[in-house]
Amino acid sequence: MKILIDINHPAHVHYFRHFARIMQSYGHETLFVSRNKEMAQRLLALYNIPYMDRGKGRDSRLGKLMYLIYADYQLFKISAAFNPDLYLNFLHPYPSQVAALLGKPSLVFSDTEHASLHHKLTVPFATKVYTPACYKLDLGQKHVRFNSFMELSYLHPNYFTPNPAILDVLGVQPGEKYAIVRFVSWAAAHDFDHTGMSAANKLKAVQTLAGHAKVFITSEGALPTALEKYRISIPVDKMHDAIYYSSLVFGESATMASEAAVLGTPAIFIDNDGRGYTDEEERKYGLVFNFTESNADQLRAIDKAEAILSDKDAPQKYKHLRETLLADCIDTTQFMVNQALQFSTAHPDPVMPVNS
Repeated sequence: MKILIDINHPAHVHYFRHFARIMQSYGHETLFVSRNKEMAQRLLALYNIPYMDRGKGRDSRLGKLMYLIYADYQLFKISAAFNPDLYLNFLHPYPSQVAALLGKPSLVFSDTEHASLHHKLTVPFATKVYTPACYKLDLGQKHVRFNSFMELSYLHPNYFTPNPAILDVLGVQPGEKYAIVRFVSWAAAHDFDHTGMSAANKLKAVQTLAGHAKVFITSEGALPTALEKYRISIPVDKMHDAIYYSSLVFGESATMASEAAVLGTPAIFIDNDGRGYTDEEERKYGLVFNFTESNADQLRAIDKAEAILSDKDAPQKYKHLRETLLADCIDTTQFMVNQALQFSTAHPDPVMPVNS
């Protein structure tokens, strides 16, 4: 079976890289096609994953519409040469639209409820749409829920072992507290009309955290001059090691908040829309704390972050909560493999067991 895996964001590289390796070990062929966004193609290169480039994309509404036409055309040309039997991607429209045009099945994963435009442009063309069980929307007959999180496709202990060498890279002593702060660009299609944290509160947050721990900032865009000295400088494939050993993740990224949660690191997530999975990670496991973008909530988020860093029992408490989460969740990659194998018509392989 030939599988085309389309990457639209750096996180998608992590979602599907172990899936591809396992499917290749079964004798199936995979082809990665990647948008040139942020560090997506750098990650593919770091993991020695060959890929085809489908362009940089656009940020404006009109630009995104024009890019949709361009990306569909590029994928159609690639498909004509590769002749895939199955398309796989995280929620964005191009692969499913091309697959439907060619009469091929496409499997789509999603965990972002408020990506309404992508839903409208993707779900009608997809064969199946898979989401975590905590997903807040019903996407109809194609919708399949699984009991886990997308981040456990690469941060499950079956795939990830933290490397303490990251502490030397960061200049942090074993046991020394440090916090990772994440600011996003708000340029994604589902982020229009968001403002994120104010400049004043970004400064306040960093200054407050710095009173209790070293601070490292990862930002999609430019930082205020006063914060530039905190910008983290590590290899892009070492961020998950940094998250594992950190005392707190604070910021505007749902993905990074969830990565922290499944690694047993407490996270503060600031966003008006929220996510079903970060809500679940707060309600059920107490690993994420969700706040809106209102000024009052931004200040409450800073207070909560300070309380976590002041709690001497926090490291043990949150790693213990992680064990509860892992016991409840399946291995997301194994689930992906099981679903894909159902579309293998020539000598299908036995279905892999999924941890319960």
